[in-house]
Amino acid sequence: MDNYFNGREVHKSLFLDQQLFEQEQQRVFAASWCYLGHDSLIPETGDYFTATLAAQPLAMVRQKNGDIVVLHNRCPHKGVKVLAEARGNVGRFMRCPYHAWTFKTDGELLSIPVKKEYDDCDLSSCSAHKGMQPVAAVRNYRGFVFVRLSETGMGFDEFFGESLSTLDNMVMRSPQGKLRVVGQPLLHKHRCNWKMVVDNQTDTCHPMIAHESSAGEAIRLWKETGDQSQPAPMAVELFSPFMASYEFFAGMGIRVWPNGHGHTGVSNSIHKAYTGIPGYWELMVESYGEDQARAILDDTRHNTVYFPNLMVKGPIQTLRVIRPVSAQETIVESWIFELQGAPVQLLERTVQYNNLINSPCSMVAHDDVEMYERAMEGLHSDANEWVNVARLFEPGETYDQTRVVSGTSELAMRNFYDNWQNLMRDDHAPRSN
Repeated sequence: MDNYFNGREVHKSLFLDQQLFEQEQQRVFAASWCYLGHDSLIPETGDYFTATLAAQPLAMVRQKNGDIVVLHNRCPHKGVKVLAEARGNVGRFMRCPYHAWTFKTDGELLSIPVKKEYDDCDLSSCSAHKGMQPVAAVRNYRGFVFVRLSETGMGFDEFFGESLSTLDNMVMRSPQGKLRVVGQPLLHKHRCNWKMVVDNQTDTCHPMIAHESSAGEAIRLWKETGDQSQPAPMAVELFSPFMASYEFFAGMGIRVWPNGHGHTGVSNSIHKAYTGIPGYWELMVESYGEDQARAILDDTRHNTVYFPNLMVKGPIQTLRVIRPVSAQETIVESWIFELQGAPVQLLERTVQYNNLINSPCSMVAHDDVEMYERAMEGLHSDANEWVNVARLFEPGETYDQTRVVSGTSELAMRNFYDNWQNLMRDDHAPRSN
């Protein structure tokens, strides 16, 4: 069978072809469990949060009984988006701004102006009488709300399996076992295909090269001008690990899970050596006991990629949602979380990390963005149709079991592309040489 992914290479059309991009919206995004938002965004009855997923405008709304309902954000009358803002509160009901059709907070049709004028049309036989329709499947996992838009597909627990341990660890870093979204996300538009950004999250062989001019320069300046008898500033502490050696990243390890998920940082990570925060350890011991608290804090995973487009950094409490716009444009949302009940210095470090590393004004992020843009230009070359992901490839390797490998392996990328291909399978893929 013709393939886009042949086990060691992926075809360049994955990154350039707009028709393929449009097929992905249904075959990959609609069929997968995708992160929509955190429930702390909508704490009160009637609160809502909107987002677009697989080209579908969606809204999650907090109900009176505390449940969360996720609806297609479309009036059944003329198709107008009912909730236009990113966040807000609907009050007791939702009202379409075009013709004032109103809906209960769960999407049920409540009223229509001059409804008697529909008497002869038998409105109950029209799709409009169903109101704002709920999505096919919703799961709130420890505050993280995921949806599957397709009526058919893998169940939540089967889809994620052991990979949910990253979210467990992130939540349990709070002495109260609770997270809260802080502020609005940083938005960074990239002129590249979304899969390049995902690919980068488990690529441990680029930091010491691509980030030498940013993180490397910050470290050099500190060594030349700073007081070396004093602790390094927080910014330098956050930058420094990006210049670690190949040996360091290899020793970190990579874990892959079935269905395209995986993470860097199994036995070590760039988040391991941060300066301790006074009082935090004592709060964790009080909540979990010494052994469990140590197990929680010693698990310092670097980047966890959840197929298809979510990246989580539990030890620094950040989350990035990679939102495809077109085959050649992507928006990355960078969210930060507060560990409730923890010292405020942890949140301060999270804020600084997000600004230094993920912001559109970041020195580090721009290194990656430049590489993405150069790749998008270079892939138009006719010299080679394939992109290589064969580092530490093992003949006959499969992706249906959890595995731990060297931190410089590209197994996580191959695992991702294998799952992508399984969902995209058709009869029009290019043939490998």
